[in-house]
Parts: sequence; C-alpha cells; structure tokens
Amino acid sequence: MLHGLWKLTWLEIKIFLREPLGAFGSILFPVVVFVLVGRFTGARLTPKSLSAGGFLRVALPVLVSVLIALSGVLSLVTIISIYREGGILKRLRATPLRPQTILTAHVLVKLALTALTMILMVLAGKRYYPVHTQFPVFSFTIALLISTWSILAIGFLIASLVPTARFAQPIGAAILYPMIGLCGLFVPVQAMPPALQMVARVLPLTYAVSLMEGIWKGEAWSAHMGDVAALVLVFAICTALSARVFRWE
Repeated sequence: MLHGLWKLTWLEIKIFLREPLGAFGSILFPVVVFVLVGRFTGARLTPKSLSAGGFLRVALPVLVSVLIALSGVLSLVTIISIYREGGILKRLRATPLRPQTILTAHVLVKLALTALTMILMVLAGKRYYPVHTQFPVFSFTIALLISTWSILAIGFLIASLVPTARFAQPIGAAILYPMIGLCGLFVPVQAMPPALQMVARVLPLTYAVSLMEGIWKGEAWSAHMGDVAALVLVFAICTALSARVFRWE
C-alpha cells in the first residue's frame, strides 16, 4: 500500500509540475506577493523597527501563508474535477489501489508543495528580515501544514459537489477567498460586529490564522490547542461529508 501511495504521489507531482501556470500559481505566486509587498512596505528593516512593524512582522507572513493554503486547495479542487470529468478517477478506482490511497496521494502532493512554498518564502524573507532575527520557522511550517490539511478537507468537499471542472475554481474561490476578510487577519474578530463575529467563529480560516499568528509570535502550542482542535474538527466533518457525496464519475 505504501509503495503504491508513494509511487502515485510522485507521479502526481510530476504531472502537476508539467503545467507551468499551475506551478506558478501554487508555488511562486505567494512568494512573489511576499517579495513585492516587502519591497513596497520597506526592505532592510532594523530589529527595532521590525519588532514595532506589526504588519510586516506578523500579518504579511500569515497572509502569504493563507494564500499558499488557499492556492493548494483551489488547485486540488480543479485537479479532482478534471480527473473526474476526464474519466481518470474512474480508471484509477479500477486499479488495485484503494480509493483512500488515491485521494491521500493528492493530499500529500499539496502538503509537499505547501512546505516547498514556505521554504521559498523563508529564503525570500532573508532579504527583508535582519539575519540575527529569529522566528520559529519549523513550528510555523507545522502550523501551516495543519491549517492546509484542514482546509484541504473543505476542498475535497467542494470537489465532491461541483458539477464540472469549468466551475471548480470559480466556485472554490467564491467560497474560500471571502473568508480572508473575516478571519481576523486584518480586523480582530473581537472588534467586529456581533453578527460578523458569529460568522467568523464558524470559519476554519479564523482558527488557522489564530494558530499561525500565535506560533509566529513565539507563543506556546498549548495556548492554541483550541485552534488545533477546531481545525481537526473541520477536517473530520468535511472528510465524513465528502466520503458520503464524493463522485468518482
């Protein structure tokens, strides 16, 4: 099973990288956003100005990380829809590989590409952050992978319901991108009107942003167990729903 999983995962990575626009959108676009905003906001920060610059210090890395996660999810929705419409999912299901193995391979591809994009962002960030300034990059990458893993489950649910590949990305974007405005990244959830606070509290991106912001600031994981639990719950619910409604053809 593991041999087949890794083989299929490697095959999917090679197929994905053959499409230049998809690779740029999922891997390089968030890094380009990070570099351009970093240049515009002001390169060459001193440690003192960095500690005071809340946007460049915290919000920008988290925003780019959210873009990384959402790009991966939208790419997954599109690929699954194309595979279904082209009959590829049906043919894969007829192979000795289990359905769970086939779908897990797609998740592993997106998580691997998410980690790669995060590494590129860190390398690009060395141009804007003083070299002796330390951030918990490893812990933040784990937080990003947990967030992406949870949001990917939403992607599978969307991919289970969209009728054709032509509608996959627009529908996915219409569902996912509005979450950015309510996730607490630009306006704290506590400062929103009560109605919007209720909406924000049910959005998984709210907990993903809270987790990534806290870890980037150096807070302990124990302070964000609620965020992790919420993301795990989203994953469990969306996985259970998509398992019931997922169409292979």
